[in-house]
Amino acid sequence: MIDLSLTDEQKAFRDALRKFANKEITPLIAEHEERAEYPQFLFERIGELGYLGARFPEEFGGSGGDTMFSVIMSEELGYVSPGIYLGIYVHLYLAMSGILFFGTNEQKKKYLEPGIRGDMIGAWGFAEPGAGSDPGSMTTRAKREGNDFIINGTKMFITNGTFADFVVVTAVTDPSLGMKGISLFIVDKDTPGFSVSKKLNKMGMKASEAAELVFEDCRVPASNMLGKENTGFIAAMGTLTEGRIVAAAFAVGLGRAAYDAALDYAKTRYQFGQPIGKFQGIQWMLADMATQIEAAKLLTYQAAWLAGKGAPHIKESSMAKLFATEMASKVCAQAVQIHGGYGFMDEYPVSRFYRDCKLLEIGEGTSQIHRNTIARSIGL
Repeated sequence: MIDLSLTDEQKAFRDALRKFANKEITPLIAEHEERAEYPQFLFERIGELGYLGARFPEEFGGSGGDTMFSVIMSEELGYVSPGIYLGIYVHLYLAMSGILFFGTNEQKKKYLEPGIRGDMIGAWGFAEPGAGSDPGSMTTRAKREGNDFIINGTKMFITNGTFADFVVVTAVTDPSLGMKGISLFIVDKDTPGFSVSKKLNKMGMKASEAAELVFEDCRVPASNMLGKENTGFIAAMGTLTEGRIVAAAFAVGLGRAAYDAALDYAKTRYQFGQPIGKFQGIQWMLADMATQIEAAKLLTYQAAWLAGKGAPHIKESSMAKLFATEMASKVCAQAVQIHGGYGFMDEYPVSRFYRDCKLLEIGEGTSQIHRNTIARSIGL
C-alpha cells in the first residue's frame, strides 16, 4: 500500500525550511529579480544550516534523507522564490546528484563535501545551441590525449554558469555510437580553455543566472570523467529521472504560490459591492486551481515514494513532471486573470510567477518529450 503521508522528521524539515525561507529568502526577492543577480551567499547560509545535505549520504556530510526530502525542499523553496530556488535546484539535483550517482569516492569527497557545505557551487552542462531535446545532435567533443581529454564545444542556457565552481558537462567521446557515445566530465572553473562567453537575459526566473559556456581545447584529466566512457547519456538520463520528480515538486510549489495569491486577492478585492470571490465564475476558477494542484502533488509524491523504495518510476516521474509543470502554467495564468489589470503589474507577484512558470515545461525534458516517454511506457 502506498503511504504518501509525511513522517514527523519530514514535517519538521518542512516547517524549518519554510521558516528559513520566509525570513531569509523573501526579503531578497525584489532586489535580485530587478538586478538579475543571484544571491550567491545563500549557498553557504543554507549549507551551514544543513539543508543542502538533506538528500546526500552522511559519509559526505549529508543527512541521508530520501527523495521525499528533495521534494519537500523543492516545493517549499519553489513556493517562495522560483528564481532563487532554481540555482539551488541545479546545484543539488543535477550537478551534485550526477556526482553522487556516478562519481568515484575521490570525486565525491572532492565535490560533494564542499558542495553540501555551500563552499562550492555546481552547474549542469547538457544543452547546446543546436542540441536540447535531441542529444544525438550534440557537437561538444572530448578527445582522449594521454591521461587527459581535450574538450571543444559550446553549452547554452547553463544555470549558475556565470559563477559555478564546477560544471558537469556532457561531451561526445565516440561520434560513431550516436547518443551511446556521450560521456560525462567534471570541469573546474579555472581549467584552461574553459570560459563564460556571456550571461543570458531571460523572460523569467530573473534572480537566477544563466550563461553560454565555451570550451576551447579545454584539457580535463581523465580522472574527472564521471562513470565509464561512452555511458554519459545513460548517466545523464539517470540523474534527470529523479530530477524530474524534484522539478514536479518545484512546479507544485510555484502553483501553490500563485493560487494562494489569487485566493487572497479574491477575498479582498471588491467589485459590485462584494469580494470577487463571491462570484461563481471566480469560485470555479479557484476550485479548478486547487484541484489541479492537489492532483499534481499526489502524482509527485507517488513518484517520490516509488523512488524511495527503489521501485521502477520512469513513467511515474514523467507523468508527475508533465502534469505538474503544465498545471503550474495554467494556475499562474488563472491567477493573473483573477487579478485583472493588477496581475499585469510587476508589483504583484503573480506577474513574476507567470513569467517564471514556463521554464518548468521546458527544462528537465519538454512536455513533448515526457509524452513520448509515457507513450513508450504504456506499450506504444
